[in-house]
Amino acid sequence: MNAGTQSIIEEFQIAYSHRVYFTENVFAAGNPLLAATIRAGSSAARPRVFLVADADFIATNPEVRAQMTAYFEQYQAELHFMGCLQLPGGEALKNKPEYLQQLYQTIEANQLCRHSYIIALGGGALLDLVGFAAATAHRGIRHLRLPTTSLSQGDGGCGVKNGINSFGKKNFIGTFTPPDAVINDVEFLKSLPEPRLIDGFIEAIKVALIKDCGFFEFIEAQAPAMLQRDFASIRQVLQTSARHHVLHISRNGDPFELSSSRPLDFGHWSAHKLEVLSDYTLSHGEAVAIGIALDSIYSQRRGFLAADQLERILNLIQQFGFRIYDERLSQLTADGQYAVLLGLEEFREHMGGQLTIPLLRAIGEQFEVNDMDPQLLIESIQSLRDREANLSIS
Repeated sequence: MNAGTQSIIEEFQIAYSHRVYFTENVFAAGNPLLAATIRAGSSAARPRVFLVADADFIATNPEVRAQMTAYFEQYQAELHFMGCLQLPGGEALKNKPEYLQQLYQTIEANQLCRHSYIIALGGGALLDLVGFAAATAHRGIRHLRLPTTSLSQGDGGCGVKNGINSFGKKNFIGTFTPPDAVINDVEFLKSLPEPRLIDGFIEAIKVALIKDCGFFEFIEAQAPAMLQRDFASIRQVLQTSARHHVLHISRNGDPFELSSSRPLDFGHWSAHKLEVLSDYTLSHGEAVAIGIALDSIYSQRRGFLAADQLERILNLIQQFGFRIYDERLSQLTADGQYAVLLGLEEFREHMGGQLTIPLLRAIGEQFEVNDMDPQLLIESIQSLRDREANLSIS
């Protein structure tokens, strides 16, 4: 350092309270959780509250709109409810800048400030978009999540990330901003069609694979009941999945992902690329199921994972009805490369620093590698294709 250089260096910390609640009938007159959460989080005497809802969810559950209106009327002396904006759900929402601009205009028109609340009622894509708008308007408006999908109740909605897609890359623009709270209402899941209901189960399998063999065994045991839409079993699995995610964020020492280690992204490097290659016609859950299958069979072919454990993993994924292969896994670029393998470099770039991929030594035991063998990945893809084809024939 130059002799004439002077510096002021002070370290400081900001305390966050990451609150995730599981309840039923959040808008019921006798359930004060939502109102109490808002009152506890704002210093305003009567904070302004605006709600952004997934239009498809409201269309499928029209009674929710009436319940919501009645709920805020009940608490009008304490909360200044400003209204509700409906936006389309799904990942395509994050591809169109006009929706973000519409949210900024809504925030400005309703004079929402840092002591106001913007509530997101919907799936993961809507939570991502609303969270990003809230995090960046006025440098931060309090936001509260009401996830309506199994995927967001057990995984993404319980995290601290917000973002939108750009440059053909998922979540290229975003922030790490914890929500003021997450309130999971299991009643919201009951109208989900089967493919969307099972989406959240794959993220529960993922967190079990990297953290908790006992949880994996529990999912195996509960699978028949879950497939019969037993919501007591579903809630227990999603709640355990959410707890693992929250504890990882709060106790792993890297809540805003400053390092290159991302164990919670097991199976995701290829999943994110597959979503883009499919123009988001593959759901996140469907893509992650394939990504987990790919990294599991790669782990076995590298000699890390026992063959019988691989079989249990693939069997459970397929038992829930997920495919383990999609033709876009074998899609080639103009120069003959496997397009999905380009996702490795995009994953490294997005995560920062050195390529770091979680793999498995056993169910419940992950470790990380800094390189992937392209030829072995291609062989793993071909093996998944053959297994899927044999299952279809049988």
